[in-house]
Amino acid sequence: MPEEPPTSSFEELDAKLKAARGKRPSKGSESDTRAQNGLGMALKIGVEFVSAVGVGVGIGVLLDYWLETKPWLMVVFFLLGSAAGFLNIFRTVSGYGYAAGYNANNADEKSARKRSE
Repeated sequence: MPEEPPTSSFEELDAKLKAARGKRPSKGSESDTRAQNGLGMALKIGVEFVSAVGVGVGIGVLLDYWLETKPWLMVVFFLLGSAAGFLNIFRTVSGYGYAAGYNANNADEKSARKRSE
């Protein structure tokens, strides 16, 4: 008595996967993605600026306490922290990285030229 081959569980699994994929909502539109990228950029800029100013003020307060020069070093390091924060914002907005002489736009152009050669 020959045995009949069992129904392929892989075929059943494939049918279930296709049905589940059809029910899944599509990814957000391009404008939603751009809005999320913009929000991420804004949060990054805000956090970098606040942290740079906070580190500057913290260093200034510690040095003022240690050298007993209140509030002069705090003011100086507040200004230095603010300058560092604005430099971080400039680098982020203009596309510069943190490496010396690195520009993301130039790097993309150079890699495209190498591929075309």
